[in-house]
Amino acid sequence: MRTFSEDYLERTRDGMWEDSRAALSPLALESREQVLDVGCGTGELSRVLATECPGEVIGCDVDRELLAVASEYVPVVTGDATQLPFADDTADCVVCQALLINLPDPVAAVREFGRVSSELVAAIEPDNAAVAVDSSVECEAGLERRARQAYIDGVETNVSLGAGAHKTFEEAGLEVIETRRYDHIRTVEPPYSEAALLAARRKATGSGLADDHETMLAGSMTEGEYDDLRRSWRKMGRDVIEQMKERAYRRKEAVPFYVTVGRLE
Repeated sequence: MRTFSEDYLERTRDGMWEDSRAALSPLALESREQVLDVGCGTGELSRVLATECPGEVIGCDVDRELLAVASEYVPVVTGDATQLPFADDTADCVVCQALLINLPDPVAAVREFGRVSSELVAAIEPDNAAVAVDSSVECEAGLERRARQAYIDGVETNVSLGAGAHKTFEEAGLEVIETRRYDHIRTVEPPYSEAALLAARRKATGSGLADDHETMLAGSMTEGEYDDLRRSWRKMGRDVIEQMKERAYRRKEAVPFYVTVGRLE
């Protein structure tokens, strides 16, 4: 299973559900007595669930360091998604966000969710192959597409699972009730945050791309192609910084998430 740092989770999930929570309505959170958030990480989704649900929300993750952060908002339990430390029918809703895309066997996890849930199972998963970027630096969107495709080719799990999560549910023996799409929009514009400035510096040095070097080369990308991409990437980063100095840099990224809800047949 792929693992992530606290900083990565907070950065990539920052602002989710602030603009619209309509995509969560199939979970009927207002009527839930107990909701289990599996793979909760630092608790970004748990916090949202806790504000919408009158009952108890419990976070579950294998990473104790991430759970220490989530425990500030909800009760937490250490556990593996495919072997949850709960009895049958413990919760009336079991949900995960951006978890199945990181598991080698997402079907096994959904089947386990069905065992623990007395009613609904929900997965909020992205389609990382369909991420759209619009930038004032002309070459940025194209370079990001190249890097993203190379990463997808090399990664061992299905990071584009979101749009097809209903198939995972069906394989796990669940009836799919509904699927809704939610686009998580992230924008960068003046005044620039510290996170945006750091991201620009990482682009200019190539350090962000270097984090995925091994994964990219595990696919079809050659070392020479990676070096070419990294040179272009660093130049793009310098262009970003120059535009920031003029307060002219703007970037918009749309990550499509699919909220798939099912129950045992």
